[in-house]
Amino acid sequence: MTELTIDEKFAAEQKQADADHHKPTAGAMTGHIVSNHFLLNIKLHQIKWFIKGPNANSYKDVLNQTIDENNAWYDKIADELLDEGELPPSTMKEYSDYSMLEEDGKNKYLKAEDMIQTIVNDFATDNMFITRAIKLAENEDRPFMAQVLVQLLGFNNHQIRVYQALLGKSAKEGFEEEDDEDFD
Repeated sequence: MTELTIDEKFAAEQKQADADHHKPTAGAMTGHIVSNHFLLNIKLHQIKWFIKGPNANSYKDVLNQTIDENNAWYDKIADELLDEGELPPSTMKEYSDYSMLEEDGKNKYLKAEDMIQTIVNDFATDNMFITRAIKLAENEDRPFMAQVLVQLLGFNNHQIRVYQALLGKSAKEGFEEEDDEDFD
């Protein structure tokens, strides 16, 4: 049997990724999550660098902690994919294609509270992918992947509570009407 070339390996990877995204798998959905957390890291830094106001230093302390923890989760999720024989996104193009978070250079000019709200929204968006990936992992009999994703959901929920508190809100305030019917 002949060894595949690098180009052939990458072409096969891209073909499989396309198939997995048309009929979602736990691996494909988790790839979206890896991409979300990569982009979230950029957005957290943007806010940390540009946030202003009387609470800016307090916000920066919270942002620094979230950045550290988010980076750890980014690696943990990618490692879980590798452990499961999957390939996590690893290029800027893949992150751009697979992330479901939105970035905007204009966000650096937002009021502090509006900047913080974007983080709440991003964690809530990511949760839609995590809950879907958990269901897919359970259906595919991937219990450890599901377990890691459940832990990530807990991290995200904690971050939502922390950032909502900075905005003077309870953890679920403003989310009562939302559901993930887009994934049904």
